[in-house]
Amino acid sequence: MEESPLPVAERGPADTLLRVGKAYSMTDPGRIHRAVAIRDGRIIATSSSPDGLDSLQGTRTEVVDDPGLVVFPAFNDTHNHQLWASRDLDHVSLESARDIADVVERLRLRAAVTPPGEWVVSSRCWHETHLKEERLPTASELDAASTEHPICVQRGGHVMVVNSRALALAGFGRDVPDPERGTVVRDANGVPTGLLIEPGAVEPVRRLLPQLAPERQVELLARQCAEYNARGIGVVRDPGLLVDEMEVYQRLWEQGRLTTRSRVMFWIMPDASVEEKLAFIDSWAVRSGYGDDLLKIWGFKFMMDGGVEGAHLCEPYANNPAYHGHAFWEPGDFERLVDRAVSRGWKVGCHAVGDAAVERVLGTYERVLRRRPQTPPGSLVIEHAFLVNADQRARAVRAGIGITVQHPLLFSLGGNLLRYWGEQRTREVMPVRAWLDEGAMVAAGSDCNVSFFDPLLSIWGLVTRGTRTAGVQGPEHVVSRYDALRLYTAAGAALLGESANLGTIEQGRLADLVAFRTDLIECPVDDLPELAPAATLVGGLPVHDPEGLLGTVTRE
Repeated sequence: MEESPLPVAERGPADTLLRVGKAYSMTDPGRIHRAVAIRDGRIIATSSSPDGLDSLQGTRTEVVDDPGLVVFPAFNDTHNHQLWASRDLDHVSLESARDIADVVERLRLRAAVTPPGEWVVSSRCWHETHLKEERLPTASELDAASTEHPICVQRGGHVMVVNSRALALAGFGRDVPDPERGTVVRDANGVPTGLLIEPGAVEPVRRLLPQLAPERQVELLARQCAEYNARGIGVVRDPGLLVDEMEVYQRLWEQGRLTTRSRVMFWIMPDASVEEKLAFIDSWAVRSGYGDDLLKIWGFKFMMDGGVEGAHLCEPYANNPAYHGHAFWEPGDFERLVDRAVSRGWKVGCHAVGDAAVERVLGTYERVLRRRPQTPPGSLVIEHAFLVNADQRARAVRAGIGITVQHPLLFSLGGNLLRYWGEQRTREVMPVRAWLDEGAMVAAGSDCNVSFFDPLLSIWGLVTRGTRTAGVQGPEHVVSRYDALRLYTAAGAALLGESANLGTIEQGRLADLVAFRTDLIECPVDDLPELAPAATLVGGLPVHDPEGLLGTVTRE
C-alpha cells in the first residue's frame, strides 16, 4: 500500500474504493496507480495493485471494480468565463452555422417568437472563419432577420455586429466619432457597417442588453457546471466578474449545486479614474484566497489590450500598416493599481495578447515585485501571452510570473490571425513548448465562451497545433501528450496556488477525478476530441455518471 502512513484503524474504512486499469498520478509520467481510496471527499490512499487497498473496504464502502477505466485528476480550466458562458445557453447558438444566410435565419426564427422591440442576441462561442463567406455579417444583412428588433451578434469577447436598429439605440451614426478604446467599422462613406471592435465600441451596446433575473442566472450556471462536468472539468478559474455577479455563484453554492470548484476574479476596467479604482481596491475587507474549497476568490482581472483584431502589437498589422491595436492602460496608472492590489494581499491577472501589451504588463509586474519582494510566486499572471520573445519569457520565469495559455483560441482564430497578423506571427502564437522547456509556471485553459471549452479538444491542439480552418500553426511548439494533460491538471493547480489540494492523485488531495474508457496517453491522437468521460467526481461525489458507476454515492 502506498502513501498510507497512518494505521488502517486510525483512518477507518473508505467511502469509495476504485479498482481500475490505470490511474495516472500526474506527479511523474511513470507513477500509475491501480487502486484509489476516498473518504470525506479526499484521497486517503493509493496502490499500484488493484487489491492493495482492500483492507480499507468496509460494509458501506462503494466499490468500483472496473479494469477498463483509465483515471486522471479532473481537469482544471484556468481561464474560463463560466458565468458568461452560462448566459449563452439562453441566446441564439451560432456554433454550427454554415453561412451568413444560416446566421440570419437562426436570428429570424428567434425574432419571430420575441415581442417587437425586444433584443435578439447570439451566443459568443463561434467564429466567422467557420462560415462559407469567412466574414462577419453586416448591419444590413442582419436587418433581413428583423428591423423591429435590435439584434446583437456577439463573437467572442471583443467583437460584435449589430443591426441598424441596435446601431441607432447605441448612438452610433455617420457623424459620431469612434469612442475611446474602441473601433466602429465604417464603409467608404463613413456609415457604420454594424461591426464593433473592443470595449469602447462594444460596451455601449452591452449596457442596453436585457438583464437576466437572478433566479434564471442561477439555473443557467448550474446547467453550465453540468456541461463542464460532462467533459471532465472539476475546477474553473472564472476571469472576470462584476461584484454583484458573485451573488449568482453564492446562491448556487448555498443550494449545494455548484459542481465545479470555482475560482473567481473581479474586473478592474479602465472605465473610471485611477483614484476611483484605487478606492475600489481599498474597499474590500477580504483578499485573494477568501472562500472554501468549492468557491474561492482568486484575485483581480485587468485587460491591457484586445483580441486578435485589437491586440497591441510592436509591429503593425499585416492587413493595416497604420494600425498597432489598442492599449487600455497607461503604464503608470496600471502600476499604481497593481502595486496597491499586491500590497493588500491580492493576486492579479492581466489579459495581454500582443507583444507590446505583454511588454507593458511584464515591465509593470517586474517593478512591483522589486518593490515587494515577499510577494509569493504566481501572484501575478499574464493571461494569454500570445506573442512573447525569448527575453520576455526568461524575465517572466525569473520573476515567478504565471502564464495561462488557451489553444482553443488558436484553433478558432487561426484564420483571422493569418489575416490580421501574418504567417510568421501566427506560427509564434502561444509558444507552449518553449514555456515548458524554460521552466515557466504555465497552465492551460479554454477562454470559453470566446472559444470551445472541451479539454480534450484543447489537449489535442496542444499536441498537434492544429486549427479548424488554418491548418497546423507552429508545429515546433507542440508538447507531449503527458505534458498537455499536466497543463490541465497538476500545472493548473500550481497556477491556482493549490497544489497541496488539487491536480494530482495522491493521498490528501481532494478526490476530483475523471475516468475514461480509453487511455488518453496511448490512444490515436485524433481520437481525443471525440472521447467522453465515463464518470467525473468532484470531492469524491459523482457529478457526471452516465453509466451509473457510482450509483449509491450521493451528497448528504
